[in-house]
Amino acid sequence: MNENPGEEQVAAALWKRIAIRLLHRYFLLARGMTLGVRAACFDDSGRVFLVRHTYVEGWHMPGGGVERHEHAVQALEKELREEGNLQAVTPPQLIQVYFNRRVTSRDHVLFYRVQVRQTAPRLPDREIAECGFFDPDALPEGTTAATRRRLKEVAGECPPDDFW
Repeated sequence: MNENPGEEQVAAALWKRIAIRLLHRYFLLARGMTLGVRAACFDDSGRVFLVRHTYVEGWHMPGGGVERHEHAVQALEKELREEGNLQAVTPPQLIQVYFNRRVTSRDHVLFYRVQVRQTAPRLPDREIAECGFFDPDALPEGTTAATRRRLKEVAGECPPDDFW
């Protein structure tokens, strides 16, 4: 038995960072530009759905990459199903196209607003640590700055930015 369980957590975090960097390097070689989708998903009570992934810090809105031969809305619907068992009740409304230069100089994100319903609870797994609906005025600790900014943009409290 390991005498210091903190060492295991540090090693796991290091491997996650290495895996993410390798994945981004693969995308650099495999794709000229990367395109992602993300959405502010609201339920009938006006709560927003957020996810906390196992491989990156913070709470985020659901989303992911658009694959070759996949329409952006198809990619969004797939990500909503996979990350939250969410189903769109209204057609997704495109809010803004952002340039995400935090990781690479080639990433763009299509950001949508959509009314959803959850078809079943989403249980934690290797990708999703936890998820749920939250009042926009009471977001969980660790909600990313970009997520908070996007929600302000959706609410009309500030103009959309060009950068994620």
